[in-house]
Amino acid sequence: MIAEELINQMIPPLKLYDTVEKALRWMDEFRVNELPVSRNRKYMGLATEVNLIELPDRGQTLEHVGLEYQDVFVMHHQHFYDVMEAAIKNKIQVVPVLDEEQDYMGIITINDTLAAFGQMSALQGQGSILVLTMPERDYSLGQISRLIEEENTKILSAYVSPDEIDPHNIKLTLKLNTSDLTRIIATLERFEYRVTAQFQDGAKYDVGRDRLDMLFKYLDI
Repeated sequence: MIAEELINQMIPPLKLYDTVEKALRWMDEFRVNELPVSRNRKYMGLATEVNLIELPDRGQTLEHVGLEYQDVFVMHHQHFYDVMEAAIKNKIQVVPVLDEEQDYMGIITINDTLAAFGQMSALQGQGSILVLTMPERDYSLGQISRLIEEENTKILSAYVSPDEIDPHNIKLTLKLNTSDLTRIIATLERFEYRVTAQFQDGAKYDVGRDRLDMLFKYLDI
């Protein structure tokens, strides 16, 4: 599941000409501590309750108030666990989503992220998900399929997306019909494929569950 599929269409961005009072009212209405601010479709940063609540003049506009987290966002094609990581690392409740032109697309809330993980967990009941990162020139689904099928496992679906860290790399997300990835990972790594994430029941290397545990700790759930 990728970021653009999780955008919350119910929460619009604030504008620079909106007032502090309006920003605080919207935060209360949408039950979040931060809201994005945009100008001409460009993301300007987050207005935060902690910064606005003490301001004596709530009639002033946001263009005169310091915005935060200008460099915190995810691209629309990134996986939902990247959204989780951005929220955890920066201790924020909303994560802005941008497109290739750096235009603002919307936000994903903590609740949206938890809902996505719940859907992923439901999928895990029928198997597991494996994410590989590799140079684009090394991508061969045929070879990867053969290695996996030799371990008596079927690929139920495959999804290729750009690697946001290295433009020369790609990410391959595989849905498999098994919950035990130990032998499959060992085989793939023997052929120099790099496993960057996995989602499975009871896996000691389960990156998704580790991040969810961190998220729960952050939310004090």
